[in-house]
Order: sequence, then C-alpha cells, then structure tokens
Amino acid sequence: MPKITCLRTLRTPQRPSLVWVELETEDGLAGLGETFRGAATVETLLHDEIAPWLLGRDAGHIEAISRHLLNPYVGFSGSSAEVRAASAVDIALWDLAGKRANVPLYVALGGGARQTVPVYNTCAGYAYNTTGVRRDIGNGDQSAGPYDDQVAFMRDAGGLAESLLSEGYGAMKIWPFDIYAPATGGHTIGLPDLKAGLEPFRQIRAAVGDRIEIMCELHSLWGSHAALRICRALEDYGVFWAEDPLSKMDDPHGLADLRRQTRTPLCGSETLGGVRQFRDLLAADALDVVMLDLAWCGGVTEGRKIAAFAQAYNKPLAPHDCTGPVTLMAGLHMALHAPTAIYQEVVRAALATWYRDLVTDLPVLKDGRALAPTAPGLGTALTDGLRQSADTTVRESRKA
Repeated sequence: MPKITCLRTLRTPQRPSLVWVELETEDGLAGLGETFRGAATVETLLHDEIAPWLLGRDAGHIEAISRHLLNPYVGFSGSSAEVRAASAVDIALWDLAGKRANVPLYVALGGGARQTVPVYNTCAGYAYNTTGVRRDIGNGDQSAGPYDDQVAFMRDAGGLAESLLSEGYGAMKIWPFDIYAPATGGHTIGLPDLKAGLEPFRQIRAAVGDRIEIMCELHSLWGSHAALRICRALEDYGVFWAEDPLSKMDDPHGLADLRRQTRTPLCGSETLGGVRQFRDLLAADALDVVMLDLAWCGGVTEGRKIAAFAQAYNKPLAPHDCTGPVTLMAGLHMALHAPTAIYQEVVRAALATWYRDLVTDLPVLKDGRALAPTAPGLGTALTDGLRQSADTTVRESRKA
C-alpha cells in the first residue's frame, strides 16, 4: 500500500477555530480531514508530534495508526487537542481509503444501511460558533438575514417552524434556556425563566402542531436540579430529545439518575472523546440517543466503534455538525453506514453561505433528507479560493 509522504495543514482567520489536514501518498492521492477548536494548538501537534511518526507509514493501516495516536494520551478521556488532531488525521485516511477503492466513504466502511438519512436544522445563525464563543440573543440583536435562525427562535419560533417545514425540514433544534444559566451557574432555574424558556416550544406547537420534531439543546450548562426541572417541563411539548443536559456529560450515574426521573429522552454527547466514555454511559442506561462528532471523538475509526455500541444497546445514533463542512460530510457517511442512525445534523445558514466558500461539495438535501454522496471518499475538497487566499496559513511536513 502507498506510503504517506506529506502532511499539510490549512487555517484561515475567517474561521479561526477550524483546521484542515491533507495527507498525500506516494501514488498521488490526497485525503482531507478537519477538526474544530484550538486550531493553532492542533496544527502544532500535527507537525511537531504526529508528522515525524506518521510520514512514511502505510496509509492503509488506519486501525494501527488510530491506536497509536489515541492510546498513549491522558487526554483521551475527553476531546483534547491530541484527540482532535488524531480525529482530523483519521478522517483524511478514510477519505484516502475511499478514493483508492474508487468508492464513497460509506461504501469503504462496508456499505450503507440506507441511501438517504433524515436531517434536522440546528437553528443557528450565519456566524454561529465561528470563534467558538457562545452567542446569546439579547433585545438589541438584529437578524443578519433570512436564515439567522437563532434570532428567529427567540423572537418568532412559530414562524421559524413554518419556514423550515416549507423547505422540507421535519425537525429543528433550539436552545432558549442558555441565557438563564449564567445567573446561577446553572444550579437552578426559577419559574419565570423556566416559563420564558418554554415559550418558543409553545409557539412552535401553536403554529404547526405536531408536524415538526423539536430537539432542545442544553449545552452542558446545568446542574442536576435545574436540568431535571427543565426536562420535566419539556415533557408537555413532546420534545424529541434534550441534549447534553448536565454540565458533566461524562458522569454515567448522574445522567442515569436524571433519565430515570423524566420522560424527556436524553441525548449525548458530541463533547466526548472515544469509545470508552460512550460505553460507560450506555452500560449505565444513561442515554436514549447517542450523538458523536467525528472531528472530536477520534475520527471515523473510533466513530464506527461508537456506532457499534449504539447498535449493541439498541440506541439511535445522530452525528453532530455545527462545526465545519468536512465534519458534516464525514458524519453523513457515518449516518448512511451505521445501522441505528436516525438523523444527520445540519445548519441551513452555514449550508447556504460560508460552508460553500470552504469546500467544493456539500450534502444534497431533498424532502428533508440528505442523499448518499456518489464521489469517491468524502466526496468533497477544499476550494481553490481557500487555498489561494492570502489570508490562509499553509504549513507542510514532508518525508525527507
């Protein structure tokens, strides 16, 4: 099998949390990977720690490379910089594997359990998560355009639901409780704030009834008392899941205790790094839905193992987005392949704008579903505009 000859990274100040990895092999192929947060730190790790070991190795030995990059690190218990770097490398290796076999990545994984997968719209705005800083909507915030959905769900959630239904979306995710967490450190939520946080859910049900599913994102902001109060209040609105309800999403016993006390299904967690944490949560019966992020959990290699645990415990799987377009494409391939996958997350504001500036191809959506890509590997590449921009930082490590 061809050896890896070059590791290249690219960063742009317009998207400072993102870093892309390209791996080139001696037969002229290139694989693309991505990760999110701490881009400069991850870049340094890739070139100073990973590249000296990786260059010259067989690109087909993906499992062995994954074990080497993930096992030594204390930081493996969470999505550390080391795990994020390993995730980007692993995604690029699977992109290479698909290209070498001339098949889409999900076929390289063993084929699809389905040829389309439902999507839900995370109701973020155009620049949401660009810098990794949470955006809270206040009275002075103005909509930046028709897809500034975070402003919409705080101002007119019913109208937003109607807009999404008109475009074929059958599910939406919102987070109206976030703004109330800082006042108490997330340890409690008073009845006035609870009622205000529930208002978007009431508006959605009043406007469209049960024609759309609603997910509630809680962003790991809450202690057990407040999380329980919120989850119980959400029961009246038929919420599909409450995501990351506790500030410690690696606490199997705390999550299991919360799950026993509410009828609202619990989902988690894109914040976890590696199969072992998911195993512990599933063994504790702490989750109803498994969410993973391939750019944070260790890549496709680790992600397929997490998906296998979800299947073994008969739990649905939902890959995360809201970070970058390469991660979205990788997640879509996993959602097509994994037996229990039920949704792929998308952000319509990003799909319509800045994702298009970064990559050549994005998922094709039809009637609220993402279609299986047909091109080899991930089915996308970085745009010439990104590569050629004077603002883009490109760094290469090559085999001597």
